[in-house]
Amino acid sequence: MTQAVAVLRDGFAFQARMFWIKAAKLLNPNGAIARVGFESGPRGFDDVWVEYDPTKARPGPDGSPILIERMQCKWHARNGSFTHVDLTRPDYIGATEVSLLQRARDAHQADRAAGRHSLVKLMTNHRLDIADALYKLVRSNDHTLRIDELFAGKTTRSATGALRKLWQDHLGLDEKELRSLCSSLGLSTVNESLDDLRERMDESFLAHGIRPTAANASATAYDDTVYQWVAQGNLEFDRKTFRAKCAQEGLLAEAGGLKGSKVFGVKSFEHSFDRLEDRCDEVLNLVPSFEDRFIKAGVSWRDDLLPALKAFLTEAAKSGQRIRLAVDAHSTLAFAAGTILDTKSGRVVELEQRTPTATVIWAPDDASPSPAWPGWNFAEYDLETGGSDLAVAVSLTRSTETNVRQYVQGNQAIGQLLVAVPSGGPSQRSVLCGAHADVLAEALAARLKEERIRGAATKHARTHLFMAVPNAFPFYLGRHIHTLKPITLYEFDFHTERDGSYQPSLSLPETAQVLSTADPP
Repeated sequence: MTQAVAVLRDGFAFQARMFWIKAAKLLNPNGAIARVGFESGPRGFDDVWVEYDPTKARPGPDGSPILIERMQCKWHARNGSFTHVDLTRPDYIGATEVSLLQRARDAHQADRAAGRHSLVKLMTNHRLDIADALYKLVRSNDHTLRIDELFAGKTTRSATGALRKLWQDHLGLDEKELRSLCSSLGLSTVNESLDDLRERMDESFLAHGIRPTAANASATAYDDTVYQWVAQGNLEFDRKTFRAKCAQEGLLAEAGGLKGSKVFGVKSFEHSFDRLEDRCDEVLNLVPSFEDRFIKAGVSWRDDLLPALKAFLTEAAKSGQRIRLAVDAHSTLAFAAGTILDTKSGRVVELEQRTPTATVIWAPDDASPSPAWPGWNFAEYDLETGGSDLAVAVSLTRSTETNVRQYVQGNQAIGQLLVAVPSGGPSQRSVLCGAHADVLAEALAARLKEERIRGAATKHARTHLFMAVPNAFPFYLGRHIHTLKPITLYEFDFHTERDGSYQPSLSLPETAQVLSTADPP
């Protein structure tokens, strides 16, 4: 019985913290969120819902702006997974008659009848079973479904055909109606623990003028407060009513309102619940240029993304001498941002860096450099190809050497491999702060400059950069672009969605010859 109560309590805490993370952003008068609801709306997707300002709403899979996001928050006491069949089983969500998929259908149809384009999303700490037909149909950049792949083929002999048949029969929908529902369905795995979500909630509070919870407290009153509001009949909030309610409860910090300077966001993929538009003043949305983590055919890193990024950051730089960036994007774009706001820009750039436990603010001056900080261990290898190019394997969060060796094998253009590893070995905590990232970036840039000077006889030699690093690092490294060119960056296929290897991304300056394992130079 005690265990059952604990599980129920954790489920309530999960839902409450998801509410507060979103609702706190109502205190940002320039934010994208217009209203937030709790325990109201269509049954089953009434846990938390968010309504967006139509002028700032992000586009959905079909290009229409998503005006409402409805969440079903499902917390499980144990790690586990679910399948497309589980979504049709009422008992998977603790019900007896109606499945989660049926509730998604009802919410979607109600919104569609009212002329609202909504996203109905399952938020759970369970993972989609890797062997399930649905697994490869969920986009990693926004957790919506690949509709064209789901509806490819007309027979039920394939795995996706069987999935469609099961869902159509279960829901009583024809194919057109099922396609409409699936275009508005999201499946998000929440990797954070409840403690992580509490930290995320406190970060949102600090940013928007709500009193954070006491760091040493074993529980937070905020988990219960929102349920007290529900008992009072307070289920929906806009900016005005939420501020008034927080003020009535004494939840606002002394100064109240939005804290700190203007925040600019750049994204090429979507976090499961922490959307940049919810907490940034301005966002450059490059997600439509990607299919999951891969750039779409016909889109160029250099000719399309780099100019858009340059225009956005050039305007951002006009906001002051010190600017803050939140970058939910490929390391290539973080590097490219650094090349734009380089060491000659005269700007101090703060970066919102996600860590395993929280989001922290890193800046090049957030700490005084210490000789105790881990530095670089460099190892250089002659690949005996006679090539003049240099491959650089940077391993801050995980080792890259093996994958890089496999990728460059047989490419005659590359003659040397430089492996850069922190003195304490790669880990998620190898970089301690923004100042440390900046020091490491400067040291690596200096080493690469030495390599270029040493190989001056082959002045057209190119550096090929492969990185497993926290996103702040490539930004600070990119600020040294004047000593790094010519350079080509690479992105790794982390989820083995294609070949489980590297793909070339941005080349500066552009070169007619890009390293490829398919077509060795």
